[in-house]
Amino acid sequence: MAGLGGCLEFLGYVLDSESGEISDSLRKTGDLDKVEFEVLRILLAHYSKSEPVERAGKLVRFADLPGGHAYEQAFLQRAVQPIADVFGDEPEKLVEAAERLNGRVLAYGDFSVEIPALPRIPLVIVLWRADEFPATATILYDETASNYLPTEDLAVLGELTTARLLQALDKK
Repeated sequence: MAGLGGCLEFLGYVLDSESGEISDSLRKTGDLDKVEFEVLRILLAHYSKSEPVERAGKLVRFADLPGGHAYEQAFLQRAVQPIADVFGDEPEKLVEAAERLNGRVLAYGDFSVEIPALPRIPLVIVLWRADEFPATATILYDETASNYLPTEDLAVLGELTTARLLQALDKK
């Protein structure tokens, strides 16, 4: 997420603002496929049109974002459930993967992390480990997130963050 001169780092990607090239620090090749590049291009284009606002400090579920109820089931299946499935038996690996994405540990649930998905749009992932019941997870947004991206894009950002966590897990 950090800006380094003419570069922007987020989710293990590095955007060179001068050339417009995006590289991937989680992959050895650093190359993106066309679909991944297009998804990032659209997210960044929408994000770049936003005006900064101060973080509210109030976390909300995806369903509580404007229009989020309509996409909630798909969001839960694509972004949230994979976290519970992959990290539920070994939640400490969530912390390891999040740290590779410049995340930090929080104190919600059994394990939780805040990941700077984009500057000014952190995602908070809360995990309750598998024990007597299957593992569960949630992804929370600061309530100001919809000032930066439309809800549909916030869903894509949640899915992308989950995918990047899973890729970071593979990069021990």
